[in-house]
Parts: sequence; structure tokens; C-alpha cells
Amino acid sequence: MSGELWPRLVVVTGALVTYLPRALGVLLSGRIAAESRLFDWISCVAYAILAALVARMIVLPTGPLEDTGLATRLGAVAVGVGVFYLARELLLGCLAGIGALALLDWLALL
Repeated sequence: MSGELWPRLVVVTGALVTYLPRALGVLLSGRIAAESRLFDWISCVAYAILAALVARMIVLPTGPLEDTGLATRLGAVAVGVGVFYLARELLLGCLAGIGALALLDWLALL
């Protein structure tokens, strides 16, 4: 392949891989009943993927989280989940978890 054609082919392929499944989702979304077993299964898979990613961030972190201890991360999660269940407010639980992570990490440095 020529030098000019290769980058264009990569961009077009990347766009197709990104936007084609989204377009199919938009086209098919009107045909799936929200109360169907298929929709329930899709929801369960989405929640499972999200839970796995969060668990991976806690147990095997990368980047700046890698410098924190496991006890610090688990403590921050416990505070965040506890505040969420007490207040029934997602944003408040997230902010509490972030604050607890910062505080516990700071205390670990002392």
C-alpha cells in the first residue's frame, strides 16, 4: 500500500468499528421491549462488566491508584458505599468515597 493510503484506511476502519455497532444499536433499540428477557440479559451483562472494572480498579489498580495501599482503597470503597446506603444519594456516596480515599492516603503518608 502506498504511504498516503494506509493512514486513511486506518481512520476509515476505526470509524466503521466505532460507529457501525452504535448505528445498529439505534436501529434495533426500538424493536426491543424494555420488559423483555433479552433486555434483562443485556442489563445484567452491562452491570457485570461495570462491576468487574470497578473490582479491577480496587484490586489491580494502574496509574496514580497504584501508589495507594489496598487497605486504603478498600476503606474508601466502604465509606462511599456506606454513605450511599445511608443517604440514598449516588453523588454524595461518590464524593464521600473520593474524600475518604484522599484522607486515608494522606494519613498513610504520615
